[in-house]
Amino acid sequence: MARNIRIGLFTVSVTLICIGVVMIYSASGIYAWERYKDSFFFLKKHLSFLGIGVLLMFVAMSFHYVKLRRFAKPLLLFAIFLLVLVLIPGIGREVSGARRWFRFKFISFQPSELASMAVIVYTADYIARKEKMIKDFFRGFLPPMCVLGLVSLLILAQPDLGSVIALCAVVCIMLFVAGTNVSYLLSIVLASIPMLYILIFSVPYRRARILAFLNPWADPKGSGFQIIQSQIALGSGHLFGIGLGHSKQKLFYLPAAHTDFIFSIIGEEMGFIGALGVIILFMVLILRGLKIIKHSPDKFGYFLALGLICALSFKAIINIGVSCGILPTKGLPLPFISYGGTSLVFDMFALGLLLNISRSGEYP
Repeated sequence: MARNIRIGLFTVSVTLICIGVVMIYSASGIYAWERYKDSFFFLKKHLSFLGIGVLLMFVAMSFHYVKLRRFAKPLLLFAIFLLVLVLIPGIGREVSGARRWFRFKFISFQPSELASMAVIVYTADYIARKEKMIKDFFRGFLPPMCVLGLVSLLILAQPDLGSVIALCAVVCIMLFVAGTNVSYLLSIVLASIPMLYILIFSVPYRRARILAFLNPWADPKGSGFQIIQSQIALGSGHLFGIGLGHSKQKLFYLPAAHTDFIFSIIGEEMGFIGALGVIILFMVLILRGLKIIKHSPDKFGYFLALGLICALSFKAIINIGVSCGILPTKGLPLPFISYGGTSLVFDMFALGLLLNISRSGEYP
């Protein structure tokens, strides 16, 4: 039944959110007290973003998702405008050499998250409209690739290579499932390899991340520090963990413990069982999402759900892979769990859309 699918998806998502609330306080409390004299600093900000996300989730559920098609192009143009605006000095906020945020008093907004959502909505609408021409290179394949290319260039200018790779993978999967010629996709992938090589190895910090991934112990106090500390955290947890709130790696050893490496703290405090439990929850979420995709009532809903589930899946896989040391370091938050601000808000909006689509489908 459709209702059971919705309840299952919602229950898993709420469970992940609750785990996130607990672990963010556990991972950030001491750091927040040291820096801001308020151990609840990051937790309060996280709850404020969660409140906005819940509101957007209900907004996404309040109208029939098909109506979103009429806003696909305006939303994309607005997102592109914000991506340009954030690059202007004095408007976009620069942190550690990256200009990715707008700052509004106590709240930051990352337009690349909106842009990713806009591209997914646009691509789903495009495929639904051009389904019969999707195998044609100029009329079917090239237009969404041009849109993806423009958005990718603007996000790369921030710079944010990881988000671009994840978004490109999502769009390529959507086009592949839509029936586009595989040779077109392979050509794009092969053509992008030299550029990807240049983007990685011509930028010192990206090159250092790749080298640290290959051999973190070559520079244990520098580029390999995060990976080593993350693996120490995971290894210290053993089977059942050292206990909630008792992490040692969060005591200024593991950078970004409440954001990019929160999975490592889960593994340390809750052990292999706790980390495996989180992975199983994400697997259940993905399986529920696949059920929604399979029984979507129309093409737009089908490809919108596909894009949203792929986006959530890639973020989870990359974050967990980075924490375990099987993928190069990249600052993608763990959906529904990490302290992430804008990312959490749009994850909640994506959840609302998935629930909306599932409400319109009929399940056996």
